Amino acid sequence: MNDIDAWVWWLIGAAALGIPLVVTAMPELGMLAVGAVAGAILAGLGFGVVVQVLAFVVVSVALIGVVRPIAARHSAQRPQLATGVEALKGKQAVVLERVDGSGGRIKLGGEVWSARALDVDRAYEVGQEVDVVEIEGATAIVI
Repeated sequence: MNDIDAWVWWLIGAAALGIPLVVTAMPELGMLAVGAVAGAILAGLGFGVVVQVLAFVVVSVALIGVVRPIAARHSAQRPQLATGVEALKGKQAVVLERVDGSGGRIKLGGEVWSARALDVDRAYEVGQEVDVVEIEGATAIVI
């Protein structure tokens, strides 16, 4: 063990932290791996063990303290481009078969959808334009 340079041990540690990062998708492990690479660089430059460990701790804590809140804020944002059923909310549709609280048919985005009125006492007649407020399964809820 004494024959292996310290920088090699740091790189082994970085790889040991990188493997669970890929398996568990925990970004903190990646930040610790970058800290281990910083320790390896300082070991390769000939710095002592204390400086190597301090570099590992400082780089790891700095990355966790700076990058993690940015990543959390980014993941909390809604996507700018709505896709799937989210993209259909707010769209206008044309009534093909009378739509009331129990059902009906609309043409939405070039496709025929089953639909029902949000207000169960309201009915929409053929040819009338309605707005989609929600999608429940394969049924559009309209007003």
